[in-house]
Amino acid sequence: MKKCVITGAARTAVGGYLGSLKTVEAQDLCAAVIQEAANRSGIGTDKIDEVIMGDVYGYTPNVARCAALLAGVPESVPAFSVDRQCASSLQAVVSAVCEIAADEAEIVMAGGVEVMSRMPFYFDPSTRYKAFRMGDKTLYDTFTRGVTIVQPQALYPDTNMGLTAENVAEKYGISREAQDRFALDSQLKYKAAMEAGKFRDEIVPFEVVDRKNSFLFEVDEHPKTDTTLESLAKLKPAFKRDGTGTVTAGNASGMNDGASAVVVMSQAKADTLGLKPLVEIVSMASAGVDPRYMGLGPVPAVRKALEKAGLTLEDIALIELNEAFAAQSLGCLKELGMDMGSALYERVNVNGGAIAHGHALGNSGTRILTTLIYEMKRRKAMYGLATLCIGGGMGTAMIIKNIE
Repeated sequence: MKKCVITGAARTAVGGYLGSLKTVEAQDLCAAVIQEAANRSGIGTDKIDEVIMGDVYGYTPNVARCAALLAGVPESVPAFSVDRQCASSLQAVVSAVCEIAADEAEIVMAGGVEVMSRMPFYFDPSTRYKAFRMGDKTLYDTFTRGVTIVQPQALYPDTNMGLTAENVAEKYGISREAQDRFALDSQLKYKAAMEAGKFRDEIVPFEVVDRKNSFLFEVDEHPKTDTTLESLAKLKPAFKRDGTGTVTAGNASGMNDGASAVVVMSQAKADTLGLKPLVEIVSMASAGVDPRYMGLGPVPAVRKALEKAGLTLEDIALIELNEAFAAQSLGCLKELGMDMGSALYERVNVNGGAIAHGHALGNSGTRILTTLIYEMKRRKAMYGLATLCIGGGMGTAMIIKNIE
């Protein structure tokens, strides 16, 4: 396979649900990171051969194409959107590597976007052919329905994302207190990183314009940096309410808005253009698991990626494990030998994870990849790993190598 590298990476700040980005169209947010990633890479948008963007619950058809045109990518350049749930944008990077390897493109813009504040509601599909005759009609929420039907209910009845986290907690005996401690750790690490100014380099400020005024959005607004164990303990279980539930709003990720993008090209193309890459993409892998234990998807994906790279976890200096839920994160860490308190755990989510940052589904893969790249450059770390669990019972992982 051709050696592929990343030459530029950018993300927006992550918006809170119904927060600062609630009036922003996904394609506008996505266009901003396409332009900035190209600028940071040292190329114009006219040099891009393909645009691939992850998107899960958006209502803009093929948001990648809309965003590409808004960003100034030539009309002659194709674009497509991908949906691998929480790993959609990381899959966009995987697809970029595949296109370059197949000589279908030389430079690919890959990333993702999600504006969960603008997820549509809908009527039952039968409404289209049964029409409105008599009686009330139910309005369905795209998200709450989606997290249930992402796995076939005929095979996995009464399963939704929150309950899969409860299943992992039960399987490994992960207590509510352990989940809350993990969540607090995420918030505290984010707070320390924010106060150190670590996110300023990776974030592209975005101008939000509404009817009354405009403002520059450039600070993540989901983190709860005043979180304490006591405040977490007061929260009620969100999914199991029979007295046995352990997953709460405080030890799970949020519903969020954001966009991110990276520029992928072959090492040979970077050399031709005189560009200095940030990192090399060493290996990538996806794997499936029982949908009832969805959150364990990173475990086989990480193992496959490590095997393909000829590495072990001990070789990986920094790890970004997307924190969909504290329970599933702790389950993955246990399976991979990185329990809290271990030496390897100190390499995990060093600037906080999705419990603090937020989880804008189609954006999260390249959001964690971007954060990983910038931290690797700061620390001069050799290898980094980004991995996410995926709705429906899967995981995706990618290993990158620092280029100094």
